[in-house]
Amino acid sequence: MQIQVDIGFNDLVEIVKNLPKDKLLQLKKELEDKPVKVKDQFRDFLINGPTLSDEQVKTMGEARKAINKWRTKES
Repeated sequence: MQIQVDIGFNDLVEIVKNLPKDKLLQLKKELEDKPVKVKDQFRDFLINGPTLSDEQVKTMGEARKAINKWRTKES
């Protein structure tokens, strides 16, 4: 059985401040041991994220050349 409780940040701070010293140290250790989730998600996205095919890279290169040629064209 699970219960979900919505606690405001300030309430959470007060709860943590009132923890006994041993529980506070245990909480601190637990928080320090956990990797930062956002970093893991970003790393996973970079590793497993979408990539361009060789054909797409070739098409982009040709488009860049055409745009650069158009931009440098004398009027």
